[in-house]
Amino acid sequence: MARAAAFFDLDKTIIAKSSTLAFSKPFQAGGLISRRAVLRSVYAQFVFLAGGADHDQMEKLRQFMSSLVAGWDVATVREIVAETLHHVVDPIVYDEAVSLIAEHSLAGLDVVIVSASGTEVVEPIGELLGADHVVASRLQVVDGKYTGEIDYYAYGKEKARAIRSLADERCYDLALCHGYSDSVTDVPMLEIVGHPHAVNPDKDLRKEAAARGWPVLEFDKPVALRARVPLPPTGPTLAALAVGGAVTVGGVLWAQSRRRQHGGA
Repeated sequence: MARAAAFFDLDKTIIAKSSTLAFSKPFQAGGLISRRAVLRSVYAQFVFLAGGADHDQMEKLRQFMSSLVAGWDVATVREIVAETLHHVVDPIVYDEAVSLIAEHSLAGLDVVIVSASGTEVVEPIGELLGADHVVASRLQVVDGKYTGEIDYYAYGKEKARAIRSLADERCYDLALCHGYSDSVTDVPMLEIVGHPHAVNPDKDLRKEAAARGWPVLEFDKPVALRARVPLPPTGPTLAALAVGGAVTVGGVLWAQSRRRQHGGA
């Protein structure tokens, strides 16, 4: 029997904000960033949500985020995020996305989260949401500190390559698969599945969706995750600690994914 999967982007598709930029205030409270950096993060979050940033703005954001996290101690970041995880991540999951994930699972499809954010955030959130697999980026760590570089980028055409590889491994018929994303950088991912969907699309993806006849979905109901999916208990559980590292770097990965895609990725 043919198998199928539903592939979901993370930021602004499942989660209503950039996963990293949402943590700017806790990082300030933990002494990792300055008040000025927090204000710049707030502006970056606005640009991300507005979806109107051009490539020059994306490059500036990438440089800002790369310089911001370089040298951060991974253990410290994980501790801060573990302590603030419920307050930051819990309220920003789209109710519509959670419902779609549940519907696909009940229909017998595997649920796969494919994100440019780091594995440290994608894997735990995927587990919480009941995802069967995740494809995510890996941020470089040397001597327990982030270098600001990335070892593996799950973005643009690389997302499509990873999906094809997973389809070969899991025997998915891509013609039966579904895809969901908000960004034009994910067109390569969307065009290889039989049922692509643009979710809260940026202006360029909206144009692509209109030209290709892809459905456009508008998610606008963030819901407390604990109200839909049981979260781990408060405290430094393995899942909570794992989330910390990736939430720290999600914005870097997101910004660099746009830069790389513009450069032909």
